[in-house]
Amino acid sequence: MKSFVSKLCGKIKPLSLKEYRDNGGFSGFEKALIHMSPEEIVSLIKDSNLKGRGGASFPTGLKWQLVAAEIATEKYVICNADEGEPGTFKDKVLLEGCPMQIIEGMLVAAYAVGASKGYIYIRGEYPKSIDMFKKATNILKTEGYLGEHILGQDFNFDIEVRSGAGAYVCGEETALIESIEGNTGRARFKPPYPPNYGLWGRPTLVNNVETLANIPLILSVGADEFKKYGTAASSGTKLISASGNIVNKGVFEVEFGVSLRDIIYDICGGIENENELKFIQIGGSSGACLPEKLLDLKLDFDEFNKHAIGLGSGAILAVDKTCCILDFVKMNTEFFIHESCGKCTSCREGNRHILKAVERITNGYGTDRDIEIIKNIAKIMKESSLCGLGQAAPTAILTTLEYFYDEYKEHVEGYCSTGVCELKGEAIKHG
Repeated sequence: MKSFVSKLCGKIKPLSLKEYRDNGGFSGFEKALIHMSPEEIVSLIKDSNLKGRGGASFPTGLKWQLVAAEIATEKYVICNADEGEPGTFKDKVLLEGCPMQIIEGMLVAAYAVGASKGYIYIRGEYPKSIDMFKKATNILKTEGYLGEHILGQDFNFDIEVRSGAGAYVCGEETALIESIEGNTGRARFKPPYPPNYGLWGRPTLVNNVETLANIPLILSVGADEFKKYGTAASSGTKLISASGNIVNKGVFEVEFGVSLRDIIYDICGGIENENELKFIQIGGSSGACLPEKLLDLKLDFDEFNKHAIGLGSGAILAVDKTCCILDFVKMNTEFFIHESCGKCTSCREGNRHILKAVERITNGYGTDRDIEIIKNIAKIMKESSLCGLGQAAPTAILTTLEYFYDEYKEHVEGYCSTGVCELKGEAIKHG
């Protein structure tokens, strides 16, 4: 299909206001500001069935409605560009390919919910994106698209660029808000939620980069036209970050409803060196690991929910048969130990104890009890962790236990079929 949300990336100079306008840029915002009421805009976004593209898939229009309904002298709009999920780099394409499209989305959102101040929080590992956004906001201030009395209307809005320092947890919206306030990036207890009590205690709208990039297009083409893309449950398109043992790596825009098999074998060209696929991980390190038999699943929120799977950020990591499941789980768990903020016990201690059990198994000292320990702790973490990091950290573990349990068992029996694990304890265990 033709690209939709990423259609201008690589086609125009990212910082050229003229080229952006010549390709329809700001027409959606101008329509919203001059010809529509905030209520009409919120209704349009609700009608479009746009869902959050950052991982939670929360209905965007409903989130806007919640913020708009709050009575406050000051409200904020935050663009979450802290793209820290391993294997995810689709927002970077938008940030550096068409920054004005994201700013336009923030402008529409601000007018719709009644905000006068915005922040874009970009991860520190994206220095080019940070520099580009600072230049883009300066250009738009000069041209009257940011600041006071925008386009001669009674609407004031300005954007400040903030950067993170590499903390994965700051991708979680309340930890991100804490970071902007100058505090340690740690998740807040909820409720209250950001639409009620967000940045500095004010109603705050937090949307992902890709979500906001869709807004100008919906304003331009209308909700009905937007819903012609995708499925009934999942309108529009999705940017996919594809990596791993595939031929074609990169960012691809696909229409909801395409199968995972078509993404892997058609769009991404299949597995490298004609090897056999073992599994794909959906949504980065916090995502599910799915075997080849599930590749006929359609990219659709409802379809995924039926299998208790989240789409997450849209990352797809393809892994071939040379990978050891236990070694992969070990690497995944080490990442979450490093990135846990340490605030809640389930995440802080759960990951540590899971790693110890996994290492016993990969070193050849493991028992069936270690498998049960891993499973039980993972379930506790999923149910009791404070934020999405701790709740999603055991996803890879639980799904590999479901689909690759035999590989756990073979390690306990002193054998690694891939040859990755040395199983040093085998001689001791078997006498």
